[in-house]
Amino acid sequence: WLSALRFDNLALRSLPVDASEDGGPRAVPGACFSRVRPSPLQNPRLVAMSLPALALLGLEAPAAEREAAEAEAALYFSGNRLLAGSEPAAHCYCGHQFGSFAGQLGDGAAMYLGEVLGPRGERWEIQLKGAGLTPFSRQADGRKVLRSSIREFLCSEAMFHLGIPTTRAGTCVTSDSKVVRDIFYDGNPKSERCTVVLRIASTFIRFGSFEIFKPPDEYTGRKGPSVNRNDIRIQMLDYVISTFYPEIQEAYSDNSIQRNAAFFKEITKRTARLVAEWQCVGFCHGVLNTDNMSIVGLTIDYGPFGFMDRYDPEHICNGSDNTGRYAYNKQPEICKWNLGRLAEALVPELPLEISELILEEEYDAEFEKHYLQKMRKKLGLIQLELEEDSKLVSELLETMHLTGGDFTNIFYLLSSFSADSDPSELEDFLEKLMSQCASVEELKVAFKPQMDPRQLSMMLMLAQSNPQLFALFGTKANINKELERIEQFSKLQQLTAADLLSRNKRHWKEWLEKYRVRLQKEIESVSNADAWNTDRVKVMNSNNPKYILRNYIAQNAIEAAENGDFSEVRNVLKLLENPFQEAEGFREVKEDAEEEGATATAAACAQETGSRLPYCSKPPLWASELCVT
Repeated sequence: WLSALRFDNLALRSLPVDASEDGGPRAVPGACFSRVRPSPLQNPRLVAMSLPALALLGLEAPAAEREAAEAEAALYFSGNRLLAGSEPAAHCYCGHQFGSFAGQLGDGAAMYLGEVLGPRGERWEIQLKGAGLTPFSRQADGRKVLRSSIREFLCSEAMFHLGIPTTRAGTCVTSDSKVVRDIFYDGNPKSERCTVVLRIASTFIRFGSFEIFKPPDEYTGRKGPSVNRNDIRIQMLDYVISTFYPEIQEAYSDNSIQRNAAFFKEITKRTARLVAEWQCVGFCHGVLNTDNMSIVGLTIDYGPFGFMDRYDPEHICNGSDNTGRYAYNKQPEICKWNLGRLAEALVPELPLEISELILEEEYDAEFEKHYLQKMRKKLGLIQLELEEDSKLVSELLETMHLTGGDFTNIFYLLSSFSADSDPSELEDFLEKLMSQCASVEELKVAFKPQMDPRQLSMMLMLAQSNPQLFALFGTKANINKELERIEQFSKLQQLTAADLLSRNKRHWKEWLEKYRVRLQKEIESVSNADAWNTDRVKVMNSNNPKYILRNYIAQNAIEAAENGDFSEVRNVLKLLENPFQEAEGFREVKEDAEEEGATATAAACAQETGSRLPYCSKPPLWASELCVT
């Protein structure tokens, strides 16, 4: 069934390909791609496949011969056999990682297979992630493991079905080949199964693709492999704009500066809208380096991502992000910073004074506009656009923060709030809201101090006596956050469940009254309040998901798969294909965790309860111990 794929590998015809056949790690000057070969895996087998994603390629798995179709998918999408027409290659790019220029990076574990023409003539680049060594693998082995592959596979599809621009995932194939990984970088390595994900997108070119021309960086001393090759920069701009922004190419075909400016303006606006979408579903990317930013405005490279559970504007999903550079509330400004690096990479083909002006004029305005539009839909404000709406949104988020509210579930509940509810109905609604706020136990886990008191004391002394040395170990923001954590934790020791409930109810009553007044203004502006309310609920229920890929749901699916049972991965995939609807037959997720992949405490908590939770439930207590790096 895979013979239906029609390849037309335009990128390799349009951009320079490395002439060297050396497959080992090395610098790759003067090229955008290097030819590679996938490394075979032992006994590849299919974990799951996304039929909607494969349909983009014109593929439809034969229902009558499911096992044979799965075996064929495992054979070709593991890299063990090449598809006719595919030309495996690895893409060269650089990047700013955690704010510092890292020099050449490139596809260290991913391989371009080629571009497939879809049934409607559209073009899709397909990639294997985890297929083995490339010239860009550096000290690594070019492999990915089951846990990270399942997370990328599920999240790619979850984001698409949430309506957020993203790369797609067609298949996830595991094997009996093993690699050793130190999951938490703590000196406890374990052997894990090599696994490959089939990724699909219009292109995987990223901001960092244009950084290969960067001269030596003034801070790190590193440089791109293709310094002074402006001819390749021109080729790349011609290819990207004519292929992915054809309307811009057509409008400015006789003026390259105007064309490049229009392209930069469009990617600026797309990126602003993308990050606004992330903020509205509580999605944290985790590693927003310039090499993880798509040149066409897609969410790309799913690593230590996370959907926020309890609302915390400073939420950090990546256990390796010690300074909180990529925290939830920093994402909009970081994406803007990354666009600034892209602007620098386009010089001289787009002068910096032009791109910097575009960035200042367009990014913040586009982000704020799209964010508020989306938030109005999430709150059911479908009739009027009032200036006060922005304040209502920020007060809602502040109330969520004060009460430890579950971001997804509280938004989902709000569609059942009525502007004319009587006192008993309001009380019932408040009870539902209270069930989505953090308990005293959950807050104690969240605010548990993370530093040894002696370490903190030493850091405080160092900050006073030797600021330069202190800067090597920590930041004032980190120390202040730890002091705040200690203060909060101390207060929680005296707090009773009854006091917390009373305080939370007071906060929510205050905000709900403001929300009721705002809804009343909507009602006063329409002739038919019932029709308005039906529309309001419909809009809210198509913008506030019931199901997201929470870390604990992914973890349960991973642990089952590591034990040879792929059914939970497939169940979760099915569930995430309809995130806004009550899913029949998908009511419960096992509240369980093995010691592998979760901490011992997390595993013990799970085994004690051994119960089952609805997939839409806020996470069990053990989930707060999960660490993704």
